[in-house]
Amino acid sequence: MVQKYQSPVRVYKHPFELIMAAYERRFPTCPLIPMFVDSDTVNEFKSEDGAVHIIERRCKLDIDAPRLLKKIAGVDYVYFVQKNSLNSRERTLHIEAHNETFSNRVIIHEHCCYTVHPENEDWTCFEQSASLDIKSFFGFESTVEKIAMKQYTSNIKKGKEIIEYYLRQLKEEGITFVPRWTPPPIASSSETSSSCKKQAASSAAVVSDAAQAEGLGGEALSSPSGPPEPAAGTPEDKLDADYIKRYLGDLTPLQESCLIRLRQWLQETHKGKIPKDEHILRFLRARDFNIDKAREIMCQSLTWRKQHQVDYILDTWRPPQVLQDYYAGGWHHHDKDGRPLYVLRLGQMDTKGLVRALGEEALLRYVLSINEEGLRRCEENTKVFGRPISSWTCLVDLEGLNMRHLWRPGVKALLRIIEVVEANYPETLGRLLILRAPRVFPVLWTLVSPFIDDNTRRKFLIYAGNDYQGPGGLLDYIDKEIIPDFLSGECMCEVPEGGLVPKSLYRTAEELENEDLKLCTETIYQSASVFKGAPHEILIQIVDASSVITWDFDVCKGDIVFNIYHSKRSPQPPKKDSLGAHSITSPGGNNVQLIDRVWQPGRDYSMVESPLICKEGESVQGSHVTRWPGFYILQWKFHSMPACAATNLPRVDDVLASLQVSSHKCKVMYYTEVIGSEDFRGSMTSLESSHSGFSQLSAATTSSSQSHCGSMVSR
Repeated sequence: MVQKYQSPVRVYKHPFELIMAAYERRFPTCPLIPMFVDSDTVNEFKSEDGAVHIIERRCKLDIDAPRLLKKIAGVDYVYFVQKNSLNSRERTLHIEAHNETFSNRVIIHEHCCYTVHPENEDWTCFEQSASLDIKSFFGFESTVEKIAMKQYTSNIKKGKEIIEYYLRQLKEEGITFVPRWTPPPIASSSETSSSCKKQAASSAAVVSDAAQAEGLGGEALSSPSGPPEPAAGTPEDKLDADYIKRYLGDLTPLQESCLIRLRQWLQETHKGKIPKDEHILRFLRARDFNIDKAREIMCQSLTWRKQHQVDYILDTWRPPQVLQDYYAGGWHHHDKDGRPLYVLRLGQMDTKGLVRALGEEALLRYVLSINEEGLRRCEENTKVFGRPISSWTCLVDLEGLNMRHLWRPGVKALLRIIEVVEANYPETLGRLLILRAPRVFPVLWTLVSPFIDDNTRRKFLIYAGNDYQGPGGLLDYIDKEIIPDFLSGECMCEVPEGGLVPKSLYRTAEELENEDLKLCTETIYQSASVFKGAPHEILIQIVDASSVITWDFDVCKGDIVFNIYHSKRSPQPPKKDSLGAHSITSPGGNNVQLIDRVWQPGRDYSMVESPLICKEGESVQGSHVTRWPGFYILQWKFHSMPACAATNLPRVDDVLASLQVSSHKCKVMYYTEVIGSEDFRGSMTSLESSHSGFSQLSAATTSSSQSHCGSMVSR
């Protein structure tokens, strides 16, 4: 595989002629480049008017390679041929170099160019490109490639230092100005005619040489690992080294090369709007500067941005009022590194309510607008602080996080948002501070963490309780003056407080579907009917003790009683059953009964939790840490008013009501999941009873310390 290198435009704030005087001092050898042992002039040409000077040198290099490799190759030194073509009239120097040693096994080309700055004729620009193609090398191809890349990049770094060293040397000698080339005095007509012909011929030769240049040569003579392709576009389209350092940060030569090459490719092939340099660099960093991989994900992202008009989202889209009122997140100053700071009070946010009121797509679009605003703020902070800022810090307060936040469609929406953001906004998260993580947090982390990139995950800092107030806490990353008031800080934070989204704002799945904002509940949740005398039951088989059964259900109609039973026996296959002793067939096929009528409590099965009465309209989330393997039965049972205490006989009203099935039908929508003990991260006690952080919520929570179960009910 051919390795390529392309440098940024390096600018010397000195005239071209002075730079040339400094450059010539590098020969015949340069003590600042230890590997450059010597050079001999093998060919030289000067035009009669002195405007064109072409010199060809044979350079002797002592490559820093293992002695064994040199012995196998049978050489102590490597020879390169360098051709310099100086045109003083045009004020350009083109340098071409190629390897003479092992030229049938290894092909190295280098091309460099010194030119006058397009906007300031007293400044000089330098560009460099290179290519390396190792055909074969005694089985050491990979080793030779690594050695070549290492030596080439190390010498590239010295290039500007060497020129500046000789500029200082010239200054010490009193040379601060070198006059430009001027045509010689006009001679007789015959001499002039002859001179002009020779001059035209020599100029044409220089132009031809420059046009045919494919290789490398210049500021650093060594083995390259970069591209010889010329920079595309006008000089204004190119990146210079000072710009990169000021706005993009310190990059290695190869990283600079990757950025420039990918940018050039986008300019040549992408017909639409291309990302800014900072964003291109993010994709490269996300793929460890592998150009092919970065190009692939960037092209996918550009297509995605075009399809969804993401570039215009801040100008054309306004978040619904529900989001403005109940989405507990917002921008808040900056951290100590100058990164924009985003505060998210996730524990106070009704994720279920937001999804039910808006749908997954609206939430996703809102998060995209937040990321677009983050990119804009990074640009502003780069200008304000005078240093590159390409990412932001996110502070997440989890106080109030509970089982309600584990509502499955909400978690699914969160996972999709993470997937979209990871794919299209790589390397934008500089640091994530998670504060006041409750005991239920490991459950959410278990579900979410597999979808987060390893590089992103390393940026997470998690604090439980008030640990963020101690050493290594919040004050290490955020100035005391801007710590939000809800974290005992001094700064008023204008982030909305969140709270429960009123159910009056909920929309049906049909409404959301009509607006292409479908709720992702069809394949996850199941519906069931519950009748008097005909509960709905589901079976969960547990092989390993300490597994975690989680549930989430809405009581859509009627009142029900929720029970959990354990049995060592396997129930009979599910079957439809009749409704009580009256033999009234259950309408619909979504009512299943598992507990056999001949089973006796305490002998065949046992209740592992106290019954939980749930009213119509309630949402229930909970979990149970199993203590024994076997079969667990989750049951939703019709809840009826207690019969007359004076007699055990059924009341007439009860008997008549049992015949009117339609008036005694309950409906639930539920989802259950089992988390294996080996997959659960953190202490099992984190799944114990958790209460809502919303003051409006009813605290109808039932828990058992023996079974480690917790349910949270919201009305």
